[in-house]
Amino acid sequence: QVQLAESGGGLVQPGGSLRLSCAASGGTFSIYGMSWYRQAPGKQRELAAQVTSGGTTNYADSVKGRFAISRDNAKKTVYLEMNSLKAEDTAMYYCGAGLIISAVPRYWGQGTQVTVSS
Repeated sequence: QVQLAESGGGLVQPGGSLRLSCAASGGTFSIYGMSWYRQAPGKQRELAAQVTSGGTTNYADSVKGRFAISRDNAKKTVYLEMNSLKAEDTAMYYCGAGLIISAVPRYWGQGTQVTVSS
């Protein structure tokens, strides 16, 4: 069983930056593919970024070039660095973990709210 806890969300102006963190406990963190999903009000949850157990990354087109996902296996933490934020990035951001990176994550955190507004 893996428990995930996100942090780092908040209110930021357009063009600003935020760094989200997701700390894991339980399980063997290094074997899991880690993902950041987001869900805006009235919309479906969508994938933002992924990093495999081997460190390969994948991004949604909407965030490519602006967001960067990374992982620190020693700290059992995955990060999402978000730059050049736009109003449309406003959403609840969720961290997910799974053994199969292409599948829906098996484990989820509670989410952290990101609001981009002037």
